[in-house]
Amino acid sequence: MKTAERQFRTISGVPVEPVYGPGDFENPAPGEFPYTRGIHRDMYRGKLWTMRQFSGFATPEETNLRYHYLLAQGQTGLSVAFDLPTLMGYDADHALSQGEVGKCGAPISSLEDMEILFRGIPLGEVSVSMTINSPASVLWAMYLAVAEQQGVPWARISGTLQNDILKEYIAQKEYIYPPRASMRLVTDTIEFGALHTPKFNPVSVSGYHIREAGSTAVQELAFTLRDGMEYVDWALERGLGIDDFAPRLSFFFNAHSDFFEEIAKYRAARKMWAHAMRERYGARSERSLKLRFHAQTAGCSLTWQQPYNNVVRTALQAMSAVLGGAQSLHTNSLDEAYALPGEHAVTLALRTQQVLAYESGVANVADPLGGSYFVEKLTLDMEAAANHYIRRIDEMGGMIAAIEAGFPQTEIASASYRYQCEIESGERTIVGVNRFQSDDQPIELLQIDEASGRRQMAKLTALRGRRDNGNVQKTLDALRRAAEGTENTMPLLLDAVRAYATLGEICDALRGVFGTYQETSHI
Repeated sequence: MKTAERQFRTISGVPVEPVYGPGDFENPAPGEFPYTRGIHRDMYRGKLWTMRQFSGFATPEETNLRYHYLLAQGQTGLSVAFDLPTLMGYDADHALSQGEVGKCGAPISSLEDMEILFRGIPLGEVSVSMTINSPASVLWAMYLAVAEQQGVPWARISGTLQNDILKEYIAQKEYIYPPRASMRLVTDTIEFGALHTPKFNPVSVSGYHIREAGSTAVQELAFTLRDGMEYVDWALERGLGIDDFAPRLSFFFNAHSDFFEEIAKYRAARKMWAHAMRERYGARSERSLKLRFHAQTAGCSLTWQQPYNNVVRTALQAMSAVLGGAQSLHTNSLDEAYALPGEHAVTLALRTQQVLAYESGVANVADPLGGSYFVEKLTLDMEAAANHYIRRIDEMGGMIAAIEAGFPQTEIASASYRYQCEIESGERTIVGVNRFQSDDQPIELLQIDEASGRRQMAKLTALRGRRDNGNVQKTLDALRRAAEGTENTMPLLLDAVRAYATLGEICDALRGVFGTYQETSHI
């Protein structure tokens, strides 16, 4: 097809014109409402983004060593990856955990494991993000208990609990309880955090996994912001004041391959959230209006073919996150289409961020692309398309009603199918996959020893033999009673983890009250 005949579009299908001219663009300065150009006037001139590599594997002991290594290499924050049994609320010795312990993250079955995970890491000084959702409140209770043991007041700890259960029903599917029971637990953490952890974010509203499931950038933007509004609605219904909790809500976006579309997505997100908080919810604090976000480069864009190409993809995606004003960033490793990142690969991924920060010059200007006709128009287009989705969800009665009707799931599945068809037809080029193929170069991979699972099981057996099992049962009974009523469950979860009740025992107690959830297909 001749270039003159070809219609250029972003990944989301938004038409791209060959050139853009002056338009009626609102363009307040960075740090001014609605924060399209950034939430701080000086942006990275004042403080660089947090470099937070997502990491966890094998055992808490081995993961702890990786954390110390990464901090020594200049990483400025930690991000915990948990294994699949932990994500699903099972102990390492549960029958369903067999073969999965430590394979995709760190296995955490008890407070003892959490103590090991953060051994020698001062929680009052290092910001920690934890990617955990359905059992998030349990893992957070363990984290708070470790801070207590270190003598660190909760008011000093900083970081983020992902705790975004809505996107699990939409995209990632790692849920345990039915949606409304899960939302009750999330609201408990928001309320508890507003009272006790003023520097810790109890929820990171996550578009990343929505995009990884195959959504467009517009869908990622719309569904993520509408999820955030759903959490706000539930917290307000609980009786919390908007400015008491909204400043601690954070966001997590994907940094995909369409460079300018990603930048426009971040700019539109800030603008839309600021207007929603002020006009939809009546927030008055400036901190409530500012959307703060973490970005991670797109895992779904990585290929096992020609894996060194992934270094280039990651660098460009990371640049879009920086130019879009991210507060925190993870860069994927070249080997992640094969396995969890090895030490060499994760170091190179961290160095990618450091080169951007210290050598590229992009951190010297608050909003380098502000005023670009293309970027400004694309920002407006993203905003309009995302608001259309949000209005549709509002008309359905909110995000839970939309999820139960299968609306976001169906939209994402359709977008994913279209994208894959474009690759298979050759309409969309993926270098090394459907064009420019060549023999692949072998790379060294991280291997998880099966003995790791056996060691975790042995630790659990020893723990159950030396703890006060009567006290454990007492705390679990109290937790069940709280779950059956309306009491905030966080204090009861803290009692249970301090007694060394295991993750599986705690989640089983809640399963007994709330039940479990099975999605019905709408496709």
